[in-house]
Amino acid sequence: MKTFVLLALLALLVGAPARIAAAEPFFFIQLSDPQLGMFTENKDFAQDAANFEFAVTAVNRLRPAFVVITGDLVHKPGDAAQIAEYRRIAGKIDAAIPVYHIAGNHDVKNEPTPESLADYIKIFGPDRYTFSHRSVTGIVLNSSVIHSPQGAPQQLAEQEQWLRAELTKAKAAGTPHIVVFQHHPWFIASAAEPDQYFNIPLARRAAYMALFREFGVKYLFCGHYHRNAEGRDGDIQNITSGPVGKPLGGAKSGLRVAIVRDAGIEHRYYELGELPVNVELTPPAPKKK
Repeated sequence: MKTFVLLALLALLVGAPARIAAAEPFFFIQLSDPQLGMFTENKDFAQDAANFEFAVTAVNRLRPAFVVITGDLVHKPGDAAQIAEYRRIAGKIDAAIPVYHIAGNHDVKNEPTPESLADYIKIFGPDRYTFSHRSVTGIVLNSSVIHSPQGAPQQLAEQEQWLRAELTKAKAAGTPHIVVFQHHPWFIASAAEPDQYFNIPLARRAAYMALFREFGVKYLFCGHYHRNAEGRDGDIQNITSGPVGKPLGGAKSGLRVAIVRDAGIEHRYYELGELPVNVELTPPAPKKK
């Protein structure tokens, strides 16, 4: 009996470090608004394509765990040439790196309809879905349906029901980081800010933010604004990334690198002219006092 107890204690001690050891950090890359055709208002997409190609080369060099492209893949909804060029360039991302495409308003129209949504899904796949990588559960939403649901009220209701179900599953599974990815920012600076073109209307925003708080969501990665912005609602960060394509308001084209650690997600936007040689996952040692 004593031998059994000693062996059991030894097993617990041997197993303890594995249970308390920190998970290895990893990083992902967010690209937003490649929006082929925007630089010249659909006359051509040469500059947009050049920027996107440059970003894809960086992705293949840096080798993130995955890439999320947060909407406005093209500038003119349904344009066959822009879509073909987007798919050609995105297809250059190494097949070993998962790529998650997200619908923007320029992909499904400012006021999406069942028809425009069906067209998008036929080409790019589901407009809402969940993916997982180690400590992250990523929930992808079609924010155009939330922003302007007039033409697609059924799709709005279905997505809301689906979202609650996915959040419930992720929380029950004990996922450390439930992260929401979409095109429109929920807000630019403050969760209580007035409605504008670039944010989700407050009437729907408040309900979703309450839902995110209920399920412990802390990170919302968005695009659409064509410049960088970060806002908070309590523990929730709304991270709005500038574009791979044409920037606005004096911003610069670029991409965002997000490092996932046990304690949280660190992120930084890099302009295309300042991309890192590599992504350092080891946190800097604390400075001696």
